[in-house]
Amino acid sequence: MKTLQKVLMASAMALCIASPAAQASELVVGFTLDADTLDPANHRKRETETIIRNMYDGILTRDPDMKVVPEIAESFVQVSPTVYDFKIRSGIKFHDGSELTAEDVKFTLDRLTVEGAMGDGQTSPRKSLLGPIASVEVVNGDTVRINQSEPWPILPAMLPFQEVVSKAFVEKVGSAGMSTEVNGTGPFKLVEWRKGDAIIMERFDDYYGGATAIPPVGKACVDRVVFKVIPESASRVAALLAGDVDIINDLPTFSIAQVKNNPGTDVMTVNGTRSFFIAMNMQGEIFDDLKVRQAAAHAIDKNLIIEKILDGNAAPIDGILSPDAFGSSELPAYEYDLEKAKALLAEAGYPDGIDVTMDVEGAFKDTAEAVASLLTKAGIRTKVAVGEGAQLSSKWRTKGEPKTGDMYFSSWGNGSLDPYDIFTPTHRTNDRGNSAGYSNPKLDELLDAAAIELDNSKRDAMYREAELMINADEPYVYLWVPKDIYGVSKRLSGWKPSADSRINLHDACVD
Repeated sequence: MKTLQKVLMASAMALCIASPAAQASELVVGFTLDADTLDPANHRKRETETIIRNMYDGILTRDPDMKVVPEIAESFVQVSPTVYDFKIRSGIKFHDGSELTAEDVKFTLDRLTVEGAMGDGQTSPRKSLLGPIASVEVVNGDTVRINQSEPWPILPAMLPFQEVVSKAFVEKVGSAGMSTEVNGTGPFKLVEWRKGDAIIMERFDDYYGGATAIPPVGKACVDRVVFKVIPESASRVAALLAGDVDIINDLPTFSIAQVKNNPGTDVMTVNGTRSFFIAMNMQGEIFDDLKVRQAAAHAIDKNLIIEKILDGNAAPIDGILSPDAFGSSELPAYEYDLEKAKALLAEAGYPDGIDVTMDVEGAFKDTAEAVASLLTKAGIRTKVAVGEGAQLSSKWRTKGEPKTGDMYFSSWGNGSLDPYDIFTPTHRTNDRGNSAGYSNPKLDELLDAAAIELDNSKRDAMYREAELMINADEPYVYLWVPKDIYGVSKRLSGWKPSADSRINLHDACVD
């Protein structure tokens, strides 16, 4: 008997040596920017949202095809033109083990939309993303009712960008604590935030499973997720090629072939939702003349830049909307015509051309310089000035303040693919994204009416009319909507990019 026990023990030990315990699975994302904050109510940046959204869930979300589907809500219905009801699921837990209730959802929406609700008199910078919400109430215990002061048909499209927080947790740690601590209902919970370096998360094993419309439903595939902050493009690519990371965002087009040819990596793309354009300061002495603005539009060979610099990974636009957005339609094109550009300048009183400066953030310096060289050939001699994002936003996007520059190479995201989310802020008089200083009272009236129109066919026609207006006035040179390009490891499975730039890692697995 003792001999048999010895044999069995020896066999067990040999098995343990031959089959060591499986290593915990870890997925690493090489990411361009660190989070500004971990508070879902206190930011306006896509990169911050991408990180947060893996630890928090929303009332609604989007599936990989951008369709809005319930997430924390079990279902929702539009009760009237100004009232929506959301039935909240039962059994959803926060990371601290407490159960989510309809009161938490109401508290979240109040914190986002009520003046001063962030504490110390602060109002959430995301308030405008939720339109004319007048009040939020809980009815029948499990249903959250949103009352609007006027019809706003895009509310469901905007809710996927808002994450639900725990009322008790916020009251415990305050807004200051929310900036660095996380108690969400998402598939991953926070382990550590090493500011400027990495955000480390681990799987939340009590996760309710996520949206039932997005299979597989259940806890996350991997044990651990790391968002490694790598701002420099060359360094992100090098990390991917070396096998140190599994996904990188903002893959430069000039690195596509290198990543594709590497045996362990590949490239994934998705139609983007960010429109690029050049704001021309209509409050200045040069670009207040339509002919000068038209000259700039005719001077830029968009197709050449898309082919040579963006490697074909973009769609040209002649208005602010992406070709995939609601309300977009074919518009008259400002074709590349060097001689016409020069003639328009001469007609405007500048036969010898003009000298201007074009502001741009460092990430887009090379593209801006290519655009500047084309403008220069047409007589719009353009110097590129690189600035930091916050400084340029202060200069060009301070609401109601006069503009002081000449041109601004910039962009605006439209994750909802609804015109309200991009058209109004960039073109309505004195709005927060109106870098051109453009003002057209007829357009303002049209945008305001379209925002509350419930008939989709009428609303579509309104935005078609609005696009024709700005195409004729040309306050911006409308350029292109690039694809989002990712480099990925071939050991990655179950993940694909989303047009709203979200890197949803719930379903992602690594070998």
